[in-house]
Amino acid sequence: MTGRKQSRKRGRVTLADVALAAGVSPATVSNAYNRHDQLSAELRARILETAHDLGYPGPDPAARSLRRGSVGAVAVLYSEYLSYAFLDPAAGHFLQGVARAMDEAGLGMLLIPHADGRSPVVSRAVVDGFILRSMPEDDAQVTEALARGLPTVVVDGPERAGLPFIGIDVEAAARGVAKHLLDLGHRRIAVVSFPLTSTPRSGPADLDLQRGATVRATRDRLSGYARALEEAGLSWSEVPVYECAHNSPEDGADAARVLLGHDPRPTAMLAASDQLAFGVIRAARALGLKVPHDLSVVGFDDVGPSEELGLTTVRQSHFDKGLQAGRALIALMRGEEVEPRSLLPTELVVRGSTARPREG
Repeated sequence: MTGRKQSRKRGRVTLADVALAAGVSPATVSNAYNRHDQLSAELRARILETAHDLGYPGPDPAARSLRRGSVGAVAVLYSEYLSYAFLDPAAGHFLQGVARAMDEAGLGMLLIPHADGRSPVVSRAVVDGFILRSMPEDDAQVTEALARGLPTVVVDGPERAGLPFIGIDVEAAARGVAKHLLDLGHRRIAVVSFPLTSTPRSGPADLDLQRGATVRATRDRLSGYARALEEAGLSWSEVPVYECAHNSPEDGADAARVLLGHDPRPTAMLAASDQLAFGVIRAARALGLKVPHDLSVVGFDDVGPSEELGLTTVRQSHFDKGLQAGRALIALMRGEEVEPRSLLPTELVVRGSTARPREG
């Protein structure tokens, strides 16, 4: 009894405390938890009862996993806040894909959202590998993750030499959806953009800001839009681009209200995602504008209520991205060869949110 009180006074009860109280060696206590076959049922029961009485929680599972050289979990880094994973359909589909791959392998998954500056979660996370999803090139969390030297797969960016990359040809897909508007006859086109860098910001984005973009998904979309418009004889420098701090309908609506205040008013808007497009449509309707009679709107992803709203968009499978990324990471963890660069297909889906511009 005295020994137990002294153990509690010292703070956290250790395996050695249990061994002393039970009158056995520390190795025997360890066997009670890890190698049941080495002990009789009676001895193991007595050791576990002693541990329970002392308040000993058992061996640290993280330390035990590290000794084995395997933890049994992977981490997914993404560039938004934590609740974003449950709000954005594209993010949700991607994580479902990763989860399917983890289920197949009997592994767990840790979500690590964006953090300003260095994140202790990344440097201390007890995981076997990382999946980086659409992270800014200059993000400190990317640096922290790569410094760990663990198997790592990149999805949508940033590309790094020696790391498997999984994504789509964003520039080609963006060029295609912009060309759709141009073929309909639109010439007054505005852009509702993703964040350009890891620092959340909302407002007009001139050419200097666009050139400083460190988020690959944003940079490639803008590049694809610009290429299509310039091929049609338009000057990209005269196209209004509004940067949104977050990929949300609320941010899309804020951007649309600003852009629709321009004179002359745009006849079409290129939204970098369906989430932003939903906000554009909401803002347009609130202003008494009809889609597509007064304003054509396109998105990117084909998720959520896109079909219900009749949104013209670019279809890509975020689930397949997640599934392929998860399987690739598991293969790396097993020491297997992995395709260095894998591009998934996209499809332009034309629905009722686009039409020829109204004359006048």
